[in-house]
Amino acid sequence: MANTAQAKKRARQAENHRARNVGQRTELRSRIKKVRSAIAAKDKPAAQLAFREATSVIDRMAGKGLIHKNTAARYKSGLNQGLRSLV
Repeated sequence: MANTAQAKKRARQAENHRARNVGQRTELRSRIKKVRSAIAAKDKPAAQLAFREATSVIDRMAGKGLIHKNTAARYKSGLNQGLRSLV
């Protein structure tokens, strides 16, 4: 348990940050799943729209440091490959 005032404050901040990060990570994963399910259903217009939205969220999370920039690039590349495989 935190003993100093500074440590107590950091513990409170960590709780708040964790709650925020969990929600943002859930949003990120949901957007990626939405693209993948549209690709699996071979619905190109829906997949393109979902990809555009997912790309925005991925870039935002990488900018905030929630995911690494290389991880963001890998997500976008994989989704784009799936999108391009649709005829």
